[in-house]
Amino acid sequence: MRLCIIGPSRFPISEPFAGGLEAHTHALVSALTARGHEVTLFAAAGSDPNLGVHFLDVPAFEMSDAARNDVGALPEQWMGEHHAYLSLMLDLAEHGEQKYDAVLNTSIHHLPVAMSRMLRLPLITTLHTPPVGWLESAIHVRGPLTRFIAVSAHTRDAWAPLVESTAIRNGVDTDTWLRGPGGGPAIWFGRIVPEKGTHLAIRAARAAGVPLDLAGPVYDRAYFDAEVRPHLGADIRYLGHLDHAQLRRAVGHARAALVTPRWDEPYGLVAAEALASGTPVAAFRRGALPEILTEDCGRLAEADDADALAGALQDACGLDRGAARHRAETFCSHERMVDEYEALLLDTTARKAAA
Repeated sequence: MRLCIIGPSRFPISEPFAGGLEAHTHALVSALTARGHEVTLFAAAGSDPNLGVHFLDVPAFEMSDAARNDVGALPEQWMGEHHAYLSLMLDLAEHGEQKYDAVLNTSIHHLPVAMSRMLRLPLITTLHTPPVGWLESAIHVRGPLTRFIAVSAHTRDAWAPLVESTAIRNGVDTDTWLRGPGGGPAIWFGRIVPEKGTHLAIRAARAAGVPLDLAGPVYDRAYFDAEVRPHLGADIRYLGHLDHAQLRRAVGHARAALVTPRWDEPYGLVAAEALASGTPVAAFRRGALPEILTEDCGRLAEADDADALAGALQDACGLDRGAARHRAETFCSHERMVDEYEALLLDTTARKAAA
């Protein structure tokens, strides 16, 4: 197939990844290309050149003085991203049918969906988020050749009142994330922001008497300084924003992983990555995490309850690492994800050809 993939524009698709959205797009593009498909990726400047990326031209938009005086003026970064996706969609409307068989949209921007009715080729959008206003409004005006993928059954069900979608769980590359020996401190990894609940992981680890390593980019410096930095010491260490090789090593040596979302995350890639490393997981019962974890490989605690999470962590530390790895291979694997994406894309292009 000749595939156009619309990626996110805010952060580059390269290691160390800013988050799961970027990691997911990188894995998907790499795998589809390796399977012989002709893939063109549009993504942020600085993305991995091995992906054959075309950079989304996000201009440094500067408002006029008159526009700044508008009380409803949107941020200039938002306007720049709007212009980038608008330009891409107009180009696809004019030339897309000659270049591609289908468009796969892994961004969370509303314009690819809203402008899909201008295209004469199918557009498939991955729903990475719970229902949000700008995507809901775009779905109401979508074109007839649109389809949707949800990153979990939880996300599919959340969107069900508005649109039908196929649940294809995000995958983890089990050829890259290898089973580690464990035995080290527990680990928490991800973006350090309030909604990820880093401070609750610290409280749970302290209550459980388990040393904890933290890894990830600090996106909210005030939160880090108030809720994380004061607790650092011999038992709570901040390892920094690790590249993927360093992160895989740290997760593989951890005795357990803590996953502490303070909102209903649509998937929870860190849990899958931990399992692929053979590292059992203790997590809050939120979002799609109950889909990923079983009694063999993890323990769930009620949301925001650090004391309950401490008990879950103690239990998780005693779980079998082989069972955790087996869960990743059979339920969370990258190969399974790509198989399902490829099948849906082939079915979509076949329907278009038969129409």
